[in-house]
Amino acid sequence: MPAQFLLNLSIAFLWMMFKDEADLKFTTFVTGYLIGIAIMFVMHRFFGERFYLQRFFAVVKLVFIFTSELLQSSIHTLKHILRPKIKIKPGIFKYETELRGEWEVPVLGLLLTLTPGSVVMEVTPEGDAFYIHAMDVEESKEMLLKSLSKFEKAIMEVTR
Repeated sequence: MPAQFLLNLSIAFLWMMFKDEADLKFTTFVTGYLIGIAIMFVMHRFFGERFYLQRFFAVVKLVFIFTSELLQSSIHTLKHILRPKIKIKPGIFKYETELRGEWEVPVLGLLLTLTPGSVVMEVTPEGDAFYIHAMDVEESKEMLLKSLSKFEKAIMEVTR
């Protein structure tokens, strides 16, 4: 991926240098970068990797998914807090994940901990399961499992 990006930047600089203009213009660089994107898209299979902008769009998608889940869980938590009588049943459950590696598992744990109403208490030594404390196990466990599966899919799109 870094090689594709650097080659795209090189194409943009070459385009900017080969244009017969008295001044170097940003618009010429952007035009060269867009041409470089087209060239890199056609040639990306020769690098043995996927096209580098796919990973960028996967990261943007992960950020949007996290923002959406953050808003939904914040609203859910606020509903619990603003009730006249707080009727919650906190609990701990185990979640087994398909993610592996030194980046995927911590990212999932951090994303889950940042959303209100749940905390990752422990990750197994093998890194294949989480122990999660939920604010209300009976009501929010299903919503939490949906969030976890969305996060897992998005993380796998970014890293694999």
